[in-house]
Amino acid sequence: MFVLEWCEFSWSVRKLFAAAGVPYHAVELDAAAMQKDNLGGDLRAALGVKAGVPTIPQIFVGGTHVGGATETFEAFKDGSMAERLAALGLSFDASKTANPFGFLPGWMHPR
Repeated sequence: MFVLEWCEFSWSVRKLFAAAGVPYHAVELDAAAMQKDNLGGDLRAALGVKAGVPTIPQIFVGGTHVGGATETFEAFKDGSMAERLAALGLSFDASKTANPFGFLPGWMHPR
């Protein structure tokens, strides 16, 4: 997943994955190490081209683009994330993902 350290939507996706026991690797585009030579900015620009949207976070599973936070939560809700993870031989605690939108910031309208 490509995230920002101080983004509530990035935190929400990380919390969902952690709660469900889904292993992940986060590339923090705004981390101090990514500031050198504008690496984080360049990666973000390239990611925007690849994903077709400029928003962060952007989630990839097994190299396949899932989308941002909303698309990731929808994928858990509609079962397509379970299929993607199973295809990679990964299992997770589905009881923790029954309400994926519950991981979004409290100030958002309920879905």
